Parts: sequence; C-alpha cells; structure tokens
Amino acid sequence: MIAKEAGLSKPNMLYYFASKDAIYRALLAQLLADWLEPIYTIDADGDPVDVILDYAKRKLAMSRDYPRESRLFANEVIQGAPHIGDVLSGELRDVIDRLAEVIDGWVAAGRMRPVDPYHLVFTIWSVTQHYADFDVQVRAILGDKDPFVGAEQHLEDMLRRLLRD
Repeated sequence: MIAKEAGLSKPNMLYYFASKDAIYRALLAQLLADWLEPIYTIDADGDPVDVILDYAKRKLAMSRDYPRESRLFANEVIQGAPHIGDVLSGELRDVIDRLAEVIDGWVAAGRMRPVDPYHLVFTIWSVTQHYADFDVQVRAILGDKDPFVGAEQHLEDMLRRLLRD
C-alpha cells in the first residue's frame, strides 16, 4: 500500500527502505526536522519576545496545517518513542539546549523577564500542539467554531505577559 501511494513498485520501495519500520522512522525524522526548522532560524540578535512569538505562531500554524502528522508524532512519544528515542535524546535535545542558551542570554542581558527556557519551550509545544493532538476534545467544546480563531491572539497575549516586564 505504501509503495502504491508513493507511486513505486514494492521492490523499488524496499531498495530505499528495508522495512515498514524504516519508513515509519524516516517519516518521524522528517516531521521532527520540519518542526525544528523554525528554531534554526531564530535570530539571537532579534527582539526576544518577538522572536519567541514568531516561533510560537509558526508552531500553531503547523498544528493547524499538519494535524495528522502532529498526532502521529505524539503517539510515537506516548508509546515511549521506540522508533526515535535516540533522536529525541540526541538531535532534539541538542537543538533545545542551544535555544536555551539563547534564551538565557536574553535574560542575562535584561532583554526579557527571567524564565526557565526548557519549560517555556514545553509550554509553547503543549499550547500549540494541543489543537492538533486533542482536536476531538477541542471541537467537542467549541462546537462549530474554528478552533484556531482567537488562538493566535491568545497565545500572543499570554506569552507577552510572561516575557515582558
């Protein structure tokens, strides 16, 4: 089925991927790479609050535009990350450590209110990905309302209050 959807023969697909697990791992790795891209573009010389808000808004847009992918990734993590645990404790951790250094630098320079950089990132992830990962719950509560209407403004208001004096 995967080969058919990709427009490849099964032998051709197996040339690139040794198994379904290898395909799944490659998919998860690509998702993570796409989600990390906004962090790689963070400008340490920019206004800290604007830079963090831009990142958070991009994460929210990704949840809106790629909800199935977000749920796929969340399910992998909920199951203990059997396919990408090494990536989470390797590349992901390294990227977030570098971001934490930037945030700590902004705090030390008095450019933003003190905040634990790791918990800030976790907060952004949880707030933005909730809309995709728990779509059924969100839509049950909101009914016919678009769950993303007002979400970006709420996110901005919340983060500005947290990060500015």
